Amino acid sequence: MTNLLNESELKHILQGISIPPQPQILVDLQMEWAMPDPDMGFISSAISQDVSLSAAVLKFVNSAHFNLTTKITSIQQAVMMLGTDRLASILNSIAVKSELSDDNIKSLHNFWDTATDVATISASIADQLNFKFKDECYALGLFHNAGIPLMLKRFDGYKEVLQQGYQDPNFLLTDLENQAFKTNHSVVGYFLAKSWGLPKSCCSVIAKHHRIDRLFNNRVPGDGLYLTFAAILKMAEHIASVHKHIGEANKDYEWQQVGHYALDHLDLTEYDFEGMIEVCHEQGMGIA
Repeated sequence: MTNLLNESELKHILQGISIPPQPQILVDLQMEWAMPDPDMGFISSAISQDVSLSAAVLKFVNSAHFNLTTKITSIQQAVMMLGTDRLASILNSIAVKSELSDDNIKSLHNFWDTATDVATISASIADQLNFKFKDECYALGLFHNAGIPLMLKRFDGYKEVLQQGYQDPNFLLTDLENQAFKTNHSVVGYFLAKSWGLPKSCCSVIAKHHRIDRLFNNRVPGDGLYLTFAAILKMAEHIASVHKHIGEANKDYEWQQVGHYALDHLDLTEYDFEGMIEVCHEQGMGIA
């Protein structure tokens, strides 16, 4: 579509808009920092459940300051590399900037919950498949919808368009977003992930995560890894019932369209997938 926003226009309209951290997680972290001997395991776990905080620590360790030859995708590893003093400074800086109204907290509640659910389920699926990129799967699950809160904050009426897209049996979500706002949350999420220094694999899948039928139908040699990430992400979204909690839809119309691509790529049957869903629920993951 020729009327879509280009990269510079998109950066301009989103300038100054950021994803706020979850208030309760900030409180939990601040209480832990006040302890005589803060538990870094607890701190690492809490940070890994929040999109904003996870992005901040990953962006910092992957910056020129550390000059790493390989990008870090493990939030736990990033936390240990930062150390207590640097980490405290980053978290305090974010906390100062994150004053939210009750309405904003309520509007982002489902986003925060589903991001964490999809991340943990993605990591579980990677484990079950013996896929070695577990940390990347977690990061992809956590950040894949990061464009949604920015779209919510920037565009009036975005929530209604988002729900309309999820509730449409044809599932033309990104087309509807493009028509209404000249961009969509996948594109916004891609630029966010890129600015945060996430791996190319995560960024590429985020950019196209609502058009994975095109990824599978137009595959080229070397796409296998990206397709595996995309397949795991779609499975995790379906298990987490993202369609219900973000789109308020009764059915997962997207999964109906693309689920067979994911299962075929991973050489899984519907019965195999049901077994994986059961494992996730036994581990306390997923939303009914």
